[in-house]
Amino acid sequence: MKSILSVAIALCLTLFLVSCGASKMVFENSSVVPAATGDVKVKKDKNENYAIDLSVKNLAPPQKLTPSREMYLVWMEDGKNPVRKLGRMDPSSSLKASLTALSTTTPEKVFITAENNAEVTYPTGDVVLTTKK
Repeated sequence: MKSILSVAIALCLTLFLVSCGASKMVFENSSVVPAATGDVKVKKDKNENYAIDLSVKNLAPPQKLTPSREMYLVWMEDGKNPVRKLGRMDPSSSLKASLTALSTTTPEKVFITAENNAEVTYPTGDVVLTTKK
């Protein structure tokens, strides 16, 4: 009886998450910043936009990379349009960083590059972290 109830609860939670349009992507291990870990949560809002919440731990300052860089930029691919910049991510003194962005399309892939210029319109630096849905 308990196992049937557990299965029913798990099924309801799964259906709730799917119906809310929520999904989660996890960053793959990186050779550029091996200690960095994190995830991206995507949720569809009532206006049919996608809220993208990105969180990273153990992200070394970009100045400590080889070669040294000035900043991290976050990008997304949706499979239909060119790569799109979501914003700049700055790690805190505790090596944590986060970013929240909105998109009209759902991301298929989110990645972070180390860059020297925030004005770039296409990634030019090393890919630090990447994830796929």
